[in-house]
Amino acid sequence: MKTTEKQNDMIRGGQFIVRDTKAEDVFTPEDFSEEQKMMRDSVKEFVDREVWPKKEEFEKKNYALTEEIMRKAGELGFLGVAVPEEYDGLGMDFVSTMLVCDYISGATGSIATAFGAHTGIGTLPILLYGTEEQKKKYVPKLATGEWFGAYCLTEPGAGSDANSGKTKAVLSEDGKHYKISGQKMWISNAGFCDIFIVFARIEDDKNITGFIVEKDLENGISLGDEEKKLGIHSSSTRQVFFNETKVPVENLLGERNGGFKIAMNALNVGRIKLAAACLDAQRRVIDSAVKYANDRVQFNTPISKFGAIQQKLAEMATATYTGEAACYRAAKNIEDRINLRKESGNSHQEAELKGVEEFAIECSILKVAVSEDIQNCTDEGIQIYGGMGFSADTPMESAWRDARISRIYEGTNEINRMLSVGMLVKKAMKGHVDFMGPAQAVKDELTGIPSFDTPDFSELLSEELDMIKKLKKVLLMVSGAAAQKYGTELEEQQQLLLASADILIEIYMAESAILRAKKNANAKGEDTQKVQIAMAQLKLYHAVEKINEKAKEAIISFAEGDEQKMMLMGLKRFTKYYNYPNIINLRKTIAERVIEDNTYKF
Repeated sequence: MKTTEKQNDMIRGGQFIVRDTKAEDVFTPEDFSEEQKMMRDSVKEFVDREVWPKKEEFEKKNYALTEEIMRKAGELGFLGVAVPEEYDGLGMDFVSTMLVCDYISGATGSIATAFGAHTGIGTLPILLYGTEEQKKKYVPKLATGEWFGAYCLTEPGAGSDANSGKTKAVLSEDGKHYKISGQKMWISNAGFCDIFIVFARIEDDKNITGFIVEKDLENGISLGDEEKKLGIHSSSTRQVFFNETKVPVENLLGERNGGFKIAMNALNVGRIKLAAACLDAQRRVIDSAVKYANDRVQFNTPISKFGAIQQKLAEMATATYTGEAACYRAAKNIEDRINLRKESGNSHQEAELKGVEEFAIECSILKVAVSEDIQNCTDEGIQIYGGMGFSADTPMESAWRDARISRIYEGTNEINRMLSVGMLVKKAMKGHVDFMGPAQAVKDELTGIPSFDTPDFSELLSEELDMIKKLKKVLLMVSGAAAQKYGTELEEQQQLLLASADILIEIYMAESAILRAKKNANAKGEDTQKVQIAMAQLKLYHAVEKINEKAKEAIISFAEGDEQKMMLMGLKRFTKYYNYPNIINLRKTIAERVIEDNTYKF
């Protein structure tokens, strides 16, 4: 197939809302190649040997241990999975880089944060925006763990509003270097890193500019004390102060005024990788929780036999299965887009940048959904342990604290919710996603006579996929009407955007779970996938309920009179099951498998 034909056939970011996706067209964890499985197993073996047994030590703010583990990860090549071979990396595909991030991050948030900060925002800006000289000088050291990277964006007065930073860069009189002065905070890896990616404003530029700054404490760089944090105790987090720090002009990263773009694109990659980093944490929490539930006897019965505990285990497993489905679906979409751009003649830098940027909506969706799932998972893990869960002598307490940061960094979940909808609207305006056409079609459907025929749902998961189609109509109905009413002022209606974002997120996550279950049932037989089908059905039920709630909240807040009545009738029509699933039986089916396996094994 020619490149142009591939491009026309390939899904674009955000298009899942206006386009049906076939089960055979999604990538799932069951599709990992033998090479990918070997890499996954080697990372798991490394974590089980080097990290998990020292979990208690990570709670004692042992920053040296984090650095030691990171160096060992570098020696094994794990820090260079996303780096091309010419810069001493492994040059692996995007799915494989997700896989490594997933399995290296589950044992402790301290390593997850150090790894993510180094391999993502600490290395990628140079790899994706650096000159050839910059890449040759810095990337091999970062890929092998000889040096570590950190990312200096946030300031006391510039958090979510990243472009408002006050750090200044002044060109020297001889034009050979910049003098950087300012204060950065919440800098992960600051204590043991060797270079900083620093964002500063040159003169009165509209946008910030990126710089590569080597950490030389005799060059006007000083560090604050290690921050006292709720979790990720052995992740080095400090303030960094620059006082006329000299930076050679050749260390300007990308273009002058281009720092904000670098920051945002680095965060896109960081967001999907952060979602992946939450997955193995969920698996490990479930493993610990089910083992405890099987061993803990009350009223002469293992507590895993009780429905209240089974409900928790089923919901935890379902969220994990869904997160895996959605993360690797998006990762393969990005990988395919990267490969297409390379075939079109793009450089590795340009292909990866544009490939990830294309799916920025999905990156934000995943960041929000999976970071909230891990928080819920750890919370239920504590509850299954009961009083012991509140004790620092069990793994749940630290897992719960470590999980909390995931909803804040790489852009808060509130920012990412609004970004996901905002980016969808922008894609529609650029013609990349035909949003308003389908939205108008839904509006026309609301004024037409509905069909009272019962569809044929004899095919596996056909009613669930039909429901997904209807849920997409809910988003088109609500967002289309809101966009029509508020126009360019829509971005000021934050609570409406948050409601629309929740609808968008639930659709993507539920559809991913259904497509994963259907694809594997088609390939392996329905009888072998009964539990996975149950998880997909349970996830969809929750999605329908939440979408119903959020859409109603939006409709009654911005629509009035006949328009409101019509949209509420449409909502009722679009969230109606023909055949409700038996939720208690679904949970029982899922929980019994987890309890029997004594682990999460999907």
